[in-house]
Amino acid sequence: MMQPEEIKQMIERGLPGARVSVTGDGHHFEAEVVASEFAGKSMLQQHQIVYRTLGGKMGNEIHALSLRTLTPGE
Repeated sequence: MMQPEEIKQMIERGLPGARVSVTGDGHHFEAEVVASEFAGKSMLQQHQIVYRTLGGKMGNEIHALSLRTLTPGE
């Protein structure tokens, strides 16, 4: 079972310099990710960037992830 801290670390490794907070119960999670990489990208593109950092964990160990993505200026 995944823990919020593991997801946080995976996102931080995939998006160096991002500010990340993750909460959850082991199956369903909520994450807020603030990263400069999101500038000029649509919300869908921002979420895809985060999903890529999680690789095969999405849909398997991570059953649901609610994302809030922001640029540092937001």
